[in-house]
Order: sequence, then C-alpha cells, then structure tokens
Amino acid sequence: MFGGGRQRGEINVLLCGDPSTAKSQLLTYVHKIAPRGIYTSGKGSSAVGLTVYVTKDPETKEIVLESGALVLSDRGICCIDEFDKMDDNTRVILHEAMEQQTVSVAKAGIIAQLNARTAILAAANPVKSRYDPKLSVVDNIKLPPSLLSRFDLIYLVLDKQNEAADRRLANHIVSLYSTLGDQRPVDQGENVQSTELLRTNMIDRDFFASYISYARKHVKPKLSDTITMDLVQEYVRMRSLGNSKKTITATPRQLESMIRIAEALAKMRLSEWVEKPDVDEAVRLIKHALQQSATDPTTGEINMDIITTGQTKTSAERLTAITDFIRNIQKDYYDKVSLHGLKYGNLLDFINAKAKDGALGDKDSQVTESEFRDALRALEEDNVISIFGNNRAPTIRFVQ
Repeated sequence: MFGGGRQRGEINVLLCGDPSTAKSQLLTYVHKIAPRGIYTSGKGSSAVGLTVYVTKDPETKEIVLESGALVLSDRGICCIDEFDKMDDNTRVILHEAMEQQTVSVAKAGIIAQLNARTAILAAANPVKSRYDPKLSVVDNIKLPPSLLSRFDLIYLVLDKQNEAADRRLANHIVSLYSTLGDQRPVDQGENVQSTELLRTNMIDRDFFASYISYARKHVKPKLSDTITMDLVQEYVRMRSLGNSKKTITATPRQLESMIRIAEALAKMRLSEWVEKPDVDEAVRLIKHALQQSATDPTTGEINMDIITTGQTKTSAERLTAITDFIRNIQKDYYDKVSLHGLKYGNLLDFINAKAKDGALGDKDSQVTESEFRDALRALEEDNVISIFGNNRAPTIRFVQ
C-alpha cells in the first residue's frame, strides 16, 4: 500500500470495556459481512491455532503445514474475542503478525514465512470485570504495551447509565422478539414505525460484502502532495497537544495509522485519491481513541507512554524516585553493604520506613512490591546492582 518497502496496510482495532456492551455481537457481525475472515476466541486459541502447526499427512506420511486463523484470514479480517484471556505464548506470536503481516515457522526441519495480511478486530474485558476510570487501559486489561501499541484504534465501550440511550436500546432488543404485524398495540405504533423505517433503510448484507470486496481489490487510493502536507501538519499538531514537553501525545505509529485510515475512507468512496475530508475524519477518529485510551487518569492529559510503555507520567516519576533513593543508598552505605549485600525484604522495609518521612515525595506513600521489583530491574539493567540467590527473596549487591 505504501511505497519504499513493505508496510502494514491493514487497520487493527481493539474494543475494551464493560461486560454486556455488545462487543462480541459487533465482532460476530463484522465477521459475517467480511468477504474473508475468521472468528475465534482468545480463551480457547493456542499459538499454533492462530498461526500454523506441523502435522503428518495420514496417507503420504509427509510433514505438512496446517494454517491457523491468522494465515487463513490473509487479505481479510481476524476477529478475536476474549483477547485478554490469551496466554503469554499466544500473545508473543501476535507481535509479528500485527506489525510485519507475516507468520514465521521453524519446526520439524521446516523453515517458512507465511503471509498474514489481515486486519485484527479484538475485544477485551477489564481484569476487574468493570472498567475502572481511575486506572489506565494497560492496568485495566493487563495486556503488554508492546501489543497494545500495535492497535491503530483503541476504543472504550463503557456501560454508562443514560435514560434516553437505555430506552433506545430496550426498544431495539424488544423489537427483535416482537412480531411486526396487525396484533401490535396501538400505543407502541411510533416505536414500531421507527423500527420498520430503520429496517427498510438497511443495506443488504450480501451487497455490502461484495462492495467491500470490490473496494479492497480494485481501489488503491494515492496521496497527492497537498494531502501529504496536510498529514504532516496534522501529525505535528497532535504532537503538540500536551501541556508538557515530557508528555508524548503522538508517535510515528499514529501518523501511519492516520494514513491507513484516510486511505480506507477513500476506498469506501471508491476514490482513486485521498482527499481532505478523509484526513479530517482520520484525525478525528484517532484523537477520539486517544482521548479514551491514552489519557493519564492522574493528570487528565494524553500520554502515549501509557500505551507504549505501560506507565503513566505519575508512575514513571514514582519509579524514578525509588531508583534514585536506592542509588543514594549505594553512595551513603556502600562500604557496609558491598561485602554481603542487602536482603530483598530488608531493603524494601528500609525504603518504606524512609517513605513515611517523605523521602519519596509523598508521606505515607508505601512502595508496593511490584514497584520495588520494577526499580530493581531498572537498576540491574543500568549495571548499578546485581541480583543473585533465591528468586522470591534475592540478595541485592551494589556494583562498584
């Protein structure tokens, strides 16, 4: 789709939110109208089930490759429900498929790379069932940032109480079970007429699928010089949305997403050229998604670090405060602790004792074990400390 090398052309979308908000229904309907695609559940899918597995032909006894969901969805869409229920091994294989659009296999003497040029539409539920607005998307659904950052659009589907919306939804659900005939009550005529009008304006599913197939196959929108400048200008504007220079509000991946979405909108119009309204709509969709998924719940600002690193601005500053405190321990007590090191529990207790006096900025703000382990991992990578011994209660030794 792009010049100058192979680039991902498909759009990946993640729906995250409360139960009973029709996320699975949306995935099912998209699968039905897609000319080519697979519907699967992350809870029951394995790594080989999504990619490819090696087996023996029962007749010839030769080793053959059987395609998984992503390979079978090549040039189509792969709908993955319960995306958050996949195990770590299954998630790892998605990195290549979502960015490089390929699936690599090296098993039983077979080394191959198969095409997986598929768009991924996934749905995930929060860890605590209900979405907690006080937490970031990463904390709510516990997906690795490296995987979240590969989605072009992340939308929150929340169950908010609204009388007008609740009434429309109730009328729609009831109409699915009611019989539209002469038996209907007169006082419900207005709702029934609205339902009938909606149904008469619906596009035929087969026609819609054929339209999508034709657009994907025959329409290849191009970018003019004017539109290229518009895309660059919009990207620069998105980069400057934050109130702080330390806050990243957009990355080059958002620019690539903007191009993909603008081209997709042009395809919908069967246009050979991307136009200004396509760019404007692409920017609107991305900004709306970022306002939902990349807003720091503590500051209210858009911060792409939440998706790319899994850390909010507050948590990043907190991690820096903890690592700086441990570095100071090295300076003040190096001679005493360098020989035998510090026990894991003793160091954590010491830090929390000092934290009560405001050593980390906020008084009575205790360091959790998760924060402590993240700080130790960062210091070990910087070659400040070395960790050895028992994994649950290791010994920390400072590096001279």
